[in-house]
Amino acid sequence: MKVAYVFALPRSASYKLAQMILPQLEAGTHGVDVAGMFFFDDNTFVLRAGDPVGERLAKVAAEKGILLMMCDMCALERNLAEGEPRWCDADGVGRTEPGECHTVNTVAGVHVGCFPDLYAALAGNPPDQVITL
Repeated sequence: MKVAYVFALPRSASYKLAQMILPQLEAGTHGVDVAGMFFFDDNTFVLRAGDPVGERLAKVAAEKGILLMMCDMCALERNLAEGEPRWCDADGVGRTEPGECHTVNTVAGVHVGCFPDLYAALAGNPPDQVITL
């Protein structure tokens, strides 16, 4: 089975990912393949360059082909991205063409985007289940 994780609740990345999922991935005992991880709100902070959890995660993600993506609006608000929201303008009106947004000061391999970007990135490696933590 293949899963994707959405880290949406407080401390889901700093606790559930860092203390449960990541050690299992590193040890090869997680029990499923992970297609991707999507980070919201303060959960994006584990993806900062130099963060011990983020650095470990980046290494595992590179080895196992796991997509790491953070919400564009969340990343922009936390200075982990520069540019503009991908699929809405500053007033919250939807766009038909994506805005330019790129990560800054993150661990290697992190992408930034919104749901259309996540769906496109996972299209070639779709999960069987999506788990929101």
